[in-house]
Order: sequence, then C-alpha cells, then structure tokens
Amino acid sequence: MSTQPLFTPYRMGDLDLSNRIVMAPLTRMRARSDDQVPTTLQAEYYAQRATAGLIVTEGVAISPEGFGWADTPGLWTEDQVRGWRHVTDAVHAASGRIIAQLWHTGAISHPDLRGGARPLSASDVDPEQISVVAAGRVRTVTPRPMTKDEIRRTVADYARAARNAMDAGFDGVQIQANYLYLLAQFLNKATNRRTDEYGGEIEGRARLLFEVVEAIFGEVEPSRVGVKIGPMHETGPFAANDETLPMAEFAIRELSGYGLSHLLIMGNTTDFTGTPLEPLMGDGMFRHFRPIFRGTLIANTLMDAERGNRLVTEGLADLVAFGRPFIANPDLVERLKNGAPLAEIDWTTVYGSGPTGYSDYPALQPESV
Repeated sequence: MSTQPLFTPYRMGDLDLSNRIVMAPLTRMRARSDDQVPTTLQAEYYAQRATAGLIVTEGVAISPEGFGWADTPGLWTEDQVRGWRHVTDAVHAASGRIIAQLWHTGAISHPDLRGGARPLSASDVDPEQISVVAAGRVRTVTPRPMTKDEIRRTVADYARAARNAMDAGFDGVQIQANYLYLLAQFLNKATNRRTDEYGGEIEGRARLLFEVVEAIFGEVEPSRVGVKIGPMHETGPFAANDETLPMAEFAIRELSGYGLSHLLIMGNTTDFTGTPLEPLMGDGMFRHFRPIFRGTLIANTLMDAERGNRLVTEGLADLVAFGRPFIANPDLVERLKNGAPLAEIDWTTVYGSGPTGYSDYPALQPESV
C-alpha cells in the first residue's frame, strides 16, 4: 500500500511535502464573530489533519471590505495574525504544512455584514446567489462597482494579507480566484460590464488577477504563492457562457509563466451537460489544463484513493485535494492508505459553532488484538 503514488513525497516550490494529499479549503464558521479572529478550536481542528501533505485553510478575508461570510476568519489585524499563529504552530508541531487561502467575497457579501453598506464588485450586477449572515442565509443584493482607487486599495490589501500570513507562520498563500468571489466576478463577462482597463475584453477582465499576483510577489516569494482558478458553471450570471473557457485558458496560460508554487483546479461541481464546458466533465478538466499550466497542478473535487492515484500516475495532477472527506475523518490519510472505511459527515453541524461536528470526530480505532 505504501507504494501508492498519493503517499509518495513531493516538492512543491521550495516546500517538501510528506505525501501528495492536500486538504482542500473548507468554510466552517468557527472564528470569533465580533473580530474574525481564529480560535484555539481551529488550531486543534487543523492540527488533527496535519498528516495531509498540505493543508489549505478555509477562505481568509483580506480586509473588512473583503469579509463576506459570517463567523469566518480574517488576516488584516494584529489580533487575527496572533490567532493564526496558534494555528500554524499547532500544525507545524504535528509536522504538517499549511497555507492560507486569501479571500475577497465581493458581491457575495451583504449589507448586514458591512454596516449597511453595499458590497463591492466589478459592476452593479446581482450575482443571484446566497449570502451567509449572522441571522442565516439571505439572497445577495446588487453590489456597488469599485472605483479605481478602491481597486488599487484592494490590490494593496491582498499584499498586506499575504505578508500577514507569513508573519503568522504560514508556509505560503493561495489566491482564491474562482467560484463566485471577487476575482471571479472581474473575470466573468456577465458580472463585469466595466468599460475601463479592468473590463471589456478578456485581457482587461483578467488585469486585476495579475495585479494581485504581482503585488503579493512583492511580499512573498513566488515559490510560496499559488492560485485557485478554473471554469465553473453555476446559476444566474455565473452560468457558463462562450467566454468562460477562453477566459480560464488565458488566465491559466499567463499564470504558468509566473513561477507559482501551484495551481488548484476543481473538476466539475455541477452538471456541464449542454454547456460550453461539457468536454471538461470528469477527468476532462485536468486533461485540458495539464498541458497549459507548467507547474504543480492540484486536482480537486470528488476524489477517492483510486482516482487520486490514477491522476498522479497518468500525469494529470501532481497533488490531489480532498475536501469533504476531511470533515469527518481527521485521519483521512491513514484511512486512504489502508483502505479503511470513511466516517459519515453530520451535515447539521458543518456550519455552526463549537467543537461538535468540527474537532470531535474521532480517529479510526485499531482493532482489538
């Protein structure tokens, strides 16, 4: 079993990883609600899962303007940095590696999280999604288009958050540039109707992403900086269109020349049938982008040991990210290695508070002799 590709060491950038299993980002809502400071409970949770070759944290807001999901952590205050230091120390004490995912929610935020102010985005297009506020789930609202000064400040906020992440002891950072959030809102022609240099054709809509990457490089070595990006098909303005794939191809091809530590791509999380992304279903996503990106590629979505080993063997991925299986299985690496059964998730406790359904899932007990 130890010869499985997933359990072989790997060097990502200048980090030596003990295996090729990555814990994917998972929003869990356990930070302090008043100041977005991570807690000792989060330190325990991540340390329990430190046998992964690499942990990518839940999304971490880069600024008050970027904060947009109740009870999630931030990286813009000294208290938040100190809170994250407890987390990284715990993971490192368990011989793990951990990087912070830098997050600006843009239009997915809500006035209830912003003192009544409208969230910021590329344009005034309601993403027609769900915001998570203290009172629960509510519909998104129409955001306010960012001014150029606000764009410049946001780029600086990314750089500051990246520096804070390194001060907090993280082994690197990952820029969240996919799904429904701010950078994806700029990339998507349906949510970006700008006519200035940050809108228009594909190159303009990708400008903010590259400015963010380059600003972070001013604070963190490229070998410690990764990006999560890829084409998706969601609802409303985030339904796949004729430019969804060309935009992803352009962005990933350009990112390939930056010397990033990694690129994380999700497979299809929704049904691509009948959309421009239909050829990318299943392993098609990784087959398509593997030749485009020269560097460490992390494959994510609906992974198990068999699929992960195959993707690595076929050269379609270097590392394989597991998300939901890590929720109920803090010892997921050991279970996968030995073919042990996986514990089931209690979905009523995934988004909540306290240790229940968070840090209280037990490791698999060895059979009595």
